Amino acid sequence: MTKKTPQEWREILDPETFYVCREKGTEKPFSGKFNAHTAEGDYHCICCGELLFHSTAKFDAGCGWPSFYQQAMENINITEDTSMGMVRLEITCASCDSHLGHVFNDGPDPTGLRYCVNSLSLDFLAKDDSSD
Repeated sequence: MTKKTPQEWREILDPETFYVCREKGTEKPFSGKFNAHTAEGDYHCICCGELLFHSTAKFDAGCGWPSFYQQAMENINITEDTSMGMVRLEITCASCDSHLGHVFNDGPDPTGLRYCVNSLSLDFLAKDDSSD
């Protein structure tokens, strides 16, 4: 994949999405379009289209952001984030390095993980949209 400059990303993304995905921002809790979303399908990176999560792994964590207990494939990088005076595990798209959110060890079985993701970092392809 070709790397883009910050200016190229600014031309492609709206300001809110740029802030979350390229500047590691966070959308307000309960404000994202995918927080209470329950349709069947797949969640992809808004920046590059990489498959990230299946709807079957989505659950309501009550935290205000879309939450998943596992990633769809190994398309997510996990790195330590010490910003904001705490230690967390940041999740980014392995293909384009877009900031997705964070992963925590307080999720349900079978993984015990909670991938807490900004809606602005996601695109959704409904199950019935995936067949041509």
